[in-house]
Amino acid sequence: MEDTEMALANSAPLSEHIIRQIHEHGPISFHDYMETCLYHPQMGYYTSSPDIIGEKGDFYTSATLSPVFGVMIAKQLEEMWVHMGSPAFTIVEYGAGTGELCKSILNHLKNNERMYKELRYCIIEKSPVMCDQEAKHLSEKVEWYNSIQEIKEVNGCILSNELVDNFAVHRVVMQQELMEVYVNHKNGFAETLLPANPALKNYLSELNIDLPRGYCTEINLEALDWMAEIASALNSGYVLTIDYGFQNSEVYKASKSQGTLLCYHQHAINDSPYEHIGEQDMTCHINFSALAHWGAKDGLATCGLTNQGYFLMSFGFREHLVKSLAEEKDVLRAAAQVAAISHTLLLDMGSKYKVLIQQKGVKPEKLSGLAYCI
Repeated sequence: MEDTEMALANSAPLSEHIIRQIHEHGPISFHDYMETCLYHPQMGYYTSSPDIIGEKGDFYTSATLSPVFGVMIAKQLEEMWVHMGSPAFTIVEYGAGTGELCKSILNHLKNNERMYKELRYCIIEKSPVMCDQEAKHLSEKVEWYNSIQEIKEVNGCILSNELVDNFAVHRVVMQQELMEVYVNHKNGFAETLLPANPALKNYLSELNIDLPRGYCTEINLEALDWMAEIASALNSGYVLTIDYGFQNSEVYKASKSQGTLLCYHQHAINDSPYEHIGEQDMTCHINFSALAHWGAKDGLATCGLTNQGYFLMSFGFREHLVKSLAEEKDVLRAAAQVAAISHTLLLDMGSKYKVLIQQKGVKPEKLSGLAYCI
């Protein structure tokens, strides 16, 4: 990859901050660039605006499209609770976004009086803006934390929906040796390559991946740190991770030789991370093989991997969706909603998004959501 000149960013305050850092300290890794764009305390994408999800934002999540999505997850949580012997149960949700998923889960679990009585719902949220957004319609049973280490003895389920794809990633390219992408500034942002550090090389070695010359990809080391953190905090129970991505066999196909980094701005997709700085989302597909591999090393046994469509259908998603719209007076409108939401969550997002369930300290039991593993 030769140095590539790119236009100055549109978002001046944050871009000026990044440019100043580069001029003072030299090129920064793409990982540090992405981290700043998304999570700078005052100007980052996730920390500066509450309106990034939904019709007025840049993207939708499954939970914002229908509360039935949360009901299906709640049904899986109930089954986990039963498998664990019906104890006091803690749900830890990372990055709750608008809080819609939490709200849907709790509304369903209220019907299970025994479980609900001893239920804790803990949200870990690094964005004060999103915390305020969530708190507007969440109160009962919900607690907020900065870190899972603040929560004593987690017995239950650690849940995330579209979280890991927003961890800052390292971008690498194989030349004579593995090189990492750094960001410089010369009359515009420019990418340059420096030798990759041992942690990046070890990542590929652990997964038995030998990249061909010229192959570019992303490495999500933060996901491995996160996996170690939650495995350590979980005393007994499950980890339920929903996100879009692939296993090794798909991640490193020739068709993905330029990586999977994408940006979302006003519901449009682009591949220009040096534009709309601090004003657009940046994401990468998840390597579920890596989550399973390092999870096992940290004490999390893999229960199974399925896609979102199979998971939802296992709990009767469409039937619940029809029932949820039964009071809609306009029958044709209700039917259209059922068709549109079903297509999106079962087929479109349903095939792209995966559901990984891992466990620790519980007896192996068959989980309904994994009835159709992939």
